[in-house]
Amino acid sequence: MKQANQKYPKLTLLFCLLFMLAKNSFADDHIASHRHLADPATLVYNGRVYLYASNDDDNTDDKDSGYKMKSIVCISSSDMKNWTDHGVVFEAPRDVTWASRTWAPSVIARNGKIYLYFGNGGSGIGVATSSSPIGPFKDPLGKKLIDNETPGVQPAKNMWLFDPMAFLDDDGQAYLYFGGNGEDNMRVIKLNEDMISVNGRATSFHVPAFFEASWMHKRNGNYYFSYSSNPKAEMRIDYMMSKNPTTGFVYKGVIGAQPPNNNNNNHHGIFEFKGKWYHAYHNRVVAIKKGIPPVYKRNLAIEELNYKPDGSIVQINYTVNGVTQIGAVNPYQRNEAETLQDQEGIMTKNTADGGMQISGMKNNNWIKIQGVDFGKKGPKLFSAQISGLSAGTSLEVRAGSLDGKQIAKLVSTGKQAAGLQLHTGKAELIKGKQDLYLVVSGVDSANGIDIDWWRFQQR
Repeated sequence: MKQANQKYPKLTLLFCLLFMLAKNSFADDHIASHRHLADPATLVYNGRVYLYASNDDDNTDDKDSGYKMKSIVCISSSDMKNWTDHGVVFEAPRDVTWASRTWAPSVIARNGKIYLYFGNGGSGIGVATSSSPIGPFKDPLGKKLIDNETPGVQPAKNMWLFDPMAFLDDDGQAYLYFGGNGEDNMRVIKLNEDMISVNGRATSFHVPAFFEASWMHKRNGNYYFSYSSNPKAEMRIDYMMSKNPTTGFVYKGVIGAQPPNNNNNNHHGIFEFKGKWYHAYHNRVVAIKKGIPPVYKRNLAIEELNYKPDGSIVQINYTVNGVTQIGAVNPYQRNEAETLQDQEGIMTKNTADGGMQISGMKNNNWIKIQGVDFGKKGPKLFSAQISGLSAGTSLEVRAGSLDGKQIAKLVSTGKQAAGLQLHTGKAELIKGKQDLYLVVSGVDSANGIDIDWWRFQQR
C-alpha cells in the first residue's frame, strides 16, 4: 500500500502505443474498469471467484491525493471474463467504528461464514464477518485483531502493520500473514478455529527485499509465500517455497515483473479456479488512459499462472488479453447488467432491493458481454429492465463489435415513465457464441439510461 515514488511520471511512448493499438477493449489488463480498485484478495466459493479490493474511488483524482481508502468493493465471475460488480461490501466507519481505513483485504470461508481481514491503514489489522460472500460484513470484535501489543509483532524496525493474508491449511489450521517495510518485518500467527482470535505468538522468517503484500498458497504439498519486493525500486512480485507453512522457506525468484504501475506499488492474489491457477494484481492502465495522475487510481487485472514440473512458477509475461473464458453466458436467462467484460462511460449504483444496476449511460456509452451462446435456434425477442429511455433514445444490441450486426433495438414506447420499466423488442436471427455490445444512442439528458438486467427469448 505504501508508495515507492510520489512523483507523477510522464506517460511513456510504450503506454501510448498500447492504448492506440487496443481498439475497443483492453480485456484482462483491466477488469471492472468502471471502478478504480487495488490490492485484490481472492475467494473461490460455490462455483464463482470473488475478488475483494481496496476502493481507490475513495481517493481524489489529483496527484497528491494520498491513500484514503475506507471501503472494500467486491466483484465476481463464473467464467473469468465477465465480472459482476457487487459494490461496496464493507466500509469504515459505517461497519467498523474504530477504523478509518480498510486497506488490502484478505477473505476466507469457514464454518459457514466469510471472514474478511483488513488493514486500518498501516497501524493494525481488523476482521469482519458475513454469512454471504457479498456481505454485508460486520465487525465482531469492536477492536483490532492484530496490533503492536500482539505477542511476537515487536520488536520490528519501522514496520507497516497491514496487508493481512489468511490461509487455511489442509489440516484445518488457519494462519494470518502480515507486515511490511523490511526483510525481517513479515509476521505469521495462528488463528483459532473461530477465525476472530489468535493462538500464541507471531513468528517470522526472513524475506529477501520484502516490501509488502504477503500471500500464501499451497499446491501439490508445496507452500508458496509470495510478496511485493522492492529491489532497487523495481516493485515486482517474488516468491519463496517450503514444505512447511511457517519455516524453511527458500527464495525461488520472480512471479511477475512490474506491470504498468509507473514504478509504484504492486499487490497480487493467487488462486485456483476450475482446474486453472490465476494471478490477480493491480496496475494503472485505466488512469493512464484517462490522463489522470495514476498513483492513487489503480485497477484490477488478471493473468493465468503456470508451473514447471519441479513445482516452481513460470514467470508471468503480462498481456492485454491473456485469460481464456471458461464456459459461456446463457442469453435466455436473466443477466444482470452489471456483469460485463468491458465498458465505456458507465457507472453502477445500488438498487432498492439490495442489488446493483448500470447507471447513467449516455450517447455512445456501452457495455460488452463476452462469449454469449445463442445455440442453434437463436433468439426471437430481447428484453431489458431500463429507466430513462425516452423519445429519440435507444438501446442497441450489436454482435462482435461496436459497429457489428444490430440484432435488437429498444426504443421508447411513448412518454418517459419514472423508474425502471420492462422494454421488449424483436431480435434478429443469430446463432452460436458471440460477443455482445449494449450501446446507448441519443441520450443527452443529465441522468442518462439505467439498466438493471437483460435477456433474450429463444425461437
